[in-house]
Amino acid sequence: MPHDGLRRGGLMVLTLLVGTLTAGVQLLWLLVSAPCLALPRLRPEVLAVSVRIASFEVRRLGMRVVGYSGVRAHRYLSARWAVGVLGGLVLLVLGIGAGAAIWLVTGWLAGEHPDGIEPTAPILAYIAVLGTVLLFLNLTGIAGVVSLERWLVVRLLGLSPTEILERRIAELAETRAGIVAAVDVERRRIERDLHDGLQQRLVALAMLIGRARRGRSLELLDDLLRQAHEDAQRALADLREVAWRVYPSALDSLGLREALAGVAERSAVPVRISYDLDGRPATTAETAVYFVVCEAVTNAAKHAGAGLITVRVASEESGIQVRVTDDGRGGADPSGSGLSGLARRVAALDGHFSVISPEGGPTVVTADLPPSSWDLEKSFPSKGD
Repeated sequence: MPHDGLRRGGLMVLTLLVGTLTAGVQLLWLLVSAPCLALPRLRPEVLAVSVRIASFEVRRLGMRVVGYSGVRAHRYLSARWAVGVLGGLVLLVLGIGAGAAIWLVTGWLAGEHPDGIEPTAPILAYIAVLGTVLLFLNLTGIAGVVSLERWLVVRLLGLSPTEILERRIAELAETRAGIVAAVDVERRRIERDLHDGLQQRLVALAMLIGRARRGRSLELLDDLLRQAHEDAQRALADLREVAWRVYPSALDSLGLREALAGVAERSAVPVRISYDLDGRPATTAETAVYFVVCEAVTNAAKHAGAGLITVRVASEESGIQVRVTDDGRGGADPSGSGLSGLARRVAALDGHFSVISPEGGPTVVTADLPPSSWDLEKSFPSKGD
């Protein structure tokens, strides 16, 4: 732990030192670009350079802010250079204090009395207390300047509360429309499966039973009943498959782990599952995880020519991560109805969905669900347990 504190402190000092150097560059840029902003033809180029300089400052502070305009970036630089100078002054005070301490100690060790100061016990105690207080104040100043820099980024480059609300409303409207479209696509696919699969088998079964009723030969009757029995079994298998695609009952009764095990058992391609969740996710998250795995496994088995599918479901700091990898031929289309429907389902939970599938493979389907995906009542025991 002390090593972590020293590392963070050193990184903070280094960040402030680099910020001090860039403050001079920013002040020079502001002076040079001021007349150019009055020229409409040069204004876009000037603001574009300001955006690049501001982006460097954001990365220096280890922050992530996107979507700010050139005007905002230029305004940020106009205020930021002064904070950089302030940070330089704080570091200068730290350097002077450290230099004075080294000068005194080396002089005493050499048997000298720097500036006539003898290393008596009261003097040593006085200098130790004063040096500790000044060092504490200086380190507090360093942390304060870094915090001020971060606040300046959020205040001048971040979105305003109104803009955040407007963007959130737009995201919710988009995800809602996407979910409606995904539900419609899934309904059409279920209807197609029922019509082209189950319905056709039931029609054939009815015809076989009708022929059996009209049959006169016991041998023919036995053959027709055998065919009817086989068709009935296929119809039941199709019905079970459609039911699993609508909603797997094992999710409610057995949980996500067993539901995923069922996906692996029904797959025509070997599936290796790594399940490492600390608790049970919320119902909506369980459903999303299940359908991501089910769709990715189905695509890999039907279209990728895969020999092995690897599924990883794990707890991360950012929530839940689902990753499905296959060793197939690749070339999966993220805009296809199945994968795009998964992207909408994950986006509705404020998650992130990605598909990486170069030609020749491998294909990696990843879904990251936020911490809100956890069902706290199921994940953690109550106080009475």
